[in-house]
Amino acid sequence: MPRRAIVVTVSDRVHRRESEDRSGPVAASWLEDRGFEVIDRRIVPDEADEIAVLLRRLVDERSPDLILTTGGTGFSPRDVTPEATLPLLERRAPGIEEALRRGGLDKGIAAAVLGRGVSGIRSRTWIINLPGSPRAVVDGLEAIAGVMEHALDQLERGAPHDGA
Repeated sequence: MPRRAIVVTVSDRVHRRESEDRSGPVAASWLEDRGFEVIDRRIVPDEADEIAVLLRRLVDERSPDLILTTGGTGFSPRDVTPEATLPLLERRAPGIEEALRRGGLDKGIAAAVLGRGVSGIRSRTWIINLPGSPRAVVDGLEAIAGVMEHALDQLERGAPHDGA
């Protein structure tokens, strides 16, 4: 049975239909190419309350294995995805957050250090905040691709980690 994922694009302009969603489809395609079933795609404005309500509802009602958010992780005053996500997390995954930033740095993108995205677990769902640019989405996902299956196995079945 394929892993179930949801992609949430966080963007005022995309939500108002003033701009095309470019990062959400990239994230969904990346997941589908690796055997995930993308069961839902949503677009939400850069409003912390709306983001938090949506993420909570998606986890509690849909129980996906993974939720990827794209956008709202920078320094702009409207970039509030991490602030909306943090209170929902039961356990944080700081190594994933570091790897996401490192993925951009390794490609020579100095601005990757400005990413404030967070990652962690709510119930048995892994939530990852990705930047809003399509390139940064791919760089971030490639940076953690090698551990995704194992992390999701641990959430699903309580699989032991290597060396246990």
